[in-house]
Amino acid sequence: MAADWRSFKPVLIPDIPNLDDIDVYIKNGGYEALKKVLSDDWTTKSVIEEVKAANIRGRGGAGFNAGLKWSFMPEPDGGPRYLACNGDESEPGTFKDRMLFEYNPHLFIEGSLIAAYAMQCSTIYVYIRGEYIDWIKMMDSALNQAYEKGFIGENILGSGFSVNFYTHPGAGAYICGEETSMLESLEGKRGYPRVKPPFPAQKGLWGRPTTINNIETLANVPLVINNGADWFKNIGAENHPGPILYGISGHVNQPGVYELPSGVPVLDLIDEVAGGVKNGKKLKAVIPGGSSTPVLRADQLDGVSMDSNSLREAGSMLGTAGLVVIDEDTDMIDLLWRIAHFYHHESCGQCTPCRDGTGWLEKILLKIKNGEGEVKDLDLLLDLTTQMEGRTICALADAAAWPVRHTINRFRDEFEARCKKSVHAIA
Repeated sequence: MAADWRSFKPVLIPDIPNLDDIDVYIKNGGYEALKKVLSDDWTTKSVIEEVKAANIRGRGGAGFNAGLKWSFMPEPDGGPRYLACNGDESEPGTFKDRMLFEYNPHLFIEGSLIAAYAMQCSTIYVYIRGEYIDWIKMMDSALNQAYEKGFIGENILGSGFSVNFYTHPGAGAYICGEETSMLESLEGKRGYPRVKPPFPAQKGLWGRPTTINNIETLANVPLVINNGADWFKNIGAENHPGPILYGISGHVNQPGVYELPSGVPVLDLIDEVAGGVKNGKKLKAVIPGGSSTPVLRADQLDGVSMDSNSLREAGSMLGTAGLVVIDEDTDMIDLLWRIAHFYHHESCGQCTPCRDGTGWLEKILLKIKNGEGEVKDLDLLLDLTTQMEGRTICALADAAAWPVRHTINRFRDEFEARCKKSVHAIA
């Protein structure tokens, strides 16, 4: 890290009262980045190159370079083009985008407008989790303010660039957070993921070029335009730079969303930021980035930091940086069954390995949970995960398989002990 994380001053959610009000946002430098890119000093290509150089890696889980993603859009042909903003954060352990909707919506709006200009999109949709009713209202209010100030609509700031911006409530399904399923839902259809290729940049909403970005990803864009790519790259981890909204939950004294640089050590986040493990208990494990990311045992965490490379080397992923802290009293069989139940419930059923596989994972784990399992069931579960991973249209099957595989492998003694109890009871 370029500087100690403890001295970092938040930039995505700074400590400025009433920043959700557009006049306060403007007073604090808001929409200056948009004015810059709409001036004669910037072109659409130079905006894309600056964002690409900053290496804003997607904050929705995939971690792909946002500017590079923008560059995949084909040249304008006179037809409509779309930017779809993914705010359907439905994965257990993930709850950071709503902080932007509530406390700094105009930063996200400004970033979306810059992205739309760079890709020459005619319409922006922000797809917000359907259960976030209050936050949808907050975004509608912020968009109305931006329309009234002339930052959205026809001929923005006299530049000749025009774009419209709409909120769209989610359909109440985890699968709609998958980008092509979200596009189907935006079109008013059932949220079934699409086969790729063609990719959304070539054939997205209504068959037209479309780019999908996460809310937090887009909120970083004005910061890069105002401060430069080098400034951004000097924040946090070299391979995954910039500020990150860490959602810390589970058995900690101070759960919440904390903005800090990428690359903060996992143990520092737990002990210093979140006030340590609750009730003085020992740390047993963490799930680093939402329920789909592989669990790590406490003895695997020394030297591990919250960035893609470090977590990959440790055997997990950054995901959405939704850190779930697990204490020594937690039953890992109960925890894993609950996760498996979620993915079975949320499978759209389009692909057989996912539709049937998630059901079997839950059934077998329930059998073990109830003390009726056999040791051979553990190997059956591991075999199932192999049959599911990489064999479906989207990654939901993978997301269901990873927690099962890694939790069993990393806590096998606990699972075997539960199985052995049932064997002894029968004997």
